[in-house]
Amino acid sequence: MHSDGSPGAAPRRPRLTPPIADARRAVRVALAAAAALPAPEAEGDHGPARPCPLASGALLLVGLSGGADSLALAAAVAFEAPRAGFRAGAIVVDHGLQPGSAAVAARAAAQARALGLGPVLVERVRVEAAGGPEGAARAARRAAFDSAARATAAARILLAHTLDDQAETVLLGLARGSGPSSLQGMLPDTGRLLRPFLGLRRATTRAFCADSGLEPWDDPHNDDPAYTRVRVRSAVLPVLERELGPGVAEALARTAEQLREDDEALDGLALDWAQELVSQADDGSVALDVRGLDADPPALRQRIIRLVVSAEFGVSLSRSHTLAVAELIADWHGQGPLSLPGVRVVRQNGLLTFHPHT
Repeated sequence: MHSDGSPGAAPRRPRLTPPIADARRAVRVALAAAAALPAPEAEGDHGPARPCPLASGALLLVGLSGGADSLALAAAVAFEAPRAGFRAGAIVVDHGLQPGSAAVAARAAAQARALGLGPVLVERVRVEAAGGPEGAARAARRAAFDSAARATAAARILLAHTLDDQAETVLLGLARGSGPSSLQGMLPDTGRLLRPFLGLRRATTRAFCADSGLEPWDDPHNDDPAYTRVRVRSAVLPVLERELGPGVAEALARTAEQLREDDEALDGLALDWAQELVSQADDGSVALDVRGLDADPPALRQRIIRLVVSAEFGVSLSRSHTLAVAELIADWHGQGPLSLPGVRVVRQNGLLTFHPHT
């Protein structure tokens, strides 16, 4: 990784067009929302970790590829962040997947500096073969983001996923038979990643760049039908729009938002009830009262199991693992201990006890 904190020459100030105004507003709203978040809960909360609020003067890093979406985000953040009391830089990831990738990364870094962003970091990563090309590239990119955040003490990495990306994510989740969590799409703020553009269309970011005199890079992989997401983008969504009428992408994004709202409410209910059922031991184990869980509807019971295991052991149970644990409650016939990734589960003396694997 190398860094260059010099801001570079400032580009010409563009006239304020609707796409520029929309993108800046999206960033302004996202930063204000992140700054207004409540402080984290006190210790003892068994729910998922809540994002921390942005503090005044915090450093934000834009994940910049040089494409229209991320270039528009970089320009909007360069304008809005100082006005909101934050510092803004950029992280450019060179995946090394195509000829000339180093030059593309260098060009994106130069554009970031010209916008006034700093520090600007460039990291070349190795994309492993496991997990498929899309998943492997995403994993390498996320690792680079984590490294950049640690190196600079950045409070958030800002990503330029748009409403179109969100719609594609929901469609892919539907096709794979994913549960409600996957159908919620990408979160606007995870506490590490902030996505201000989830309400904007790709057409807006392209118009932003044109109106600002910015020249985006067009990644050839974005047109390669070998990638599942590209096929959804170029074939599936257009068919839905043509056959069902316009507004499909917006409807899918709305569905994701509604599912997130429902999920947050259900998590809150599950968390409140879990506090009544859970007990902790000095050996690091956590127990849940079987009678209380057995009286719950299956959906609430399974949610409590997932929440407690995630919060206490940092383990995300799959649906099959969650159902296997639930069988120790609702279909009890003397089964032995259940060994799962990261945790061992035993039913004994009216308690369902979770032990960390050592």
